[in-house]
Amino acid sequence: MKSIYKLLNYGIAIVWIINGLFCKVLNFVPRHEEIVARILGDAYSRPLIILIGCSEIVMAVWILTRINSRFCAIAQITIIAAMNILEFLLAPDLLLWGRFNSLFAFVFILLIYCNEFRLNPKKLNHHV
Repeated sequence: MKSIYKLLNYGIAIVWIINGLFCKVLNFVPRHEEIVARILGDAYSRPLIILIGCSEIVMAVWILTRINSRFCAIAQITIIAAMNILEFLLAPDLLLWGRFNSLFAFVFILLIYCNEFRLNPKKLNHHV
């Protein structure tokens, strides 16, 4: 159980690093900046996408430190849900799989939830 939790933690952190560093900060996926421009306007889309990308990298570090891991999981779930609702409503044509992206977001949210609230061995011992 502990090794599955750790492995999933690393995998979740990698998703945040890839999206933050490669997709946003290094701009390997310009579509992300286009989405921000659509939602928040063109004028500051590049600095905002860099800020968002850096925040995602910080999220990955937070995940790996396991500090306040439950609050971290809740923050991730909230951010992913909010971001995907905005994209679903305001920029579905810019999403890789259109509105179907929300299904992948839901699966990722479910993975984060299960990992932290069902598989976390540290938290499971407190309920015994």
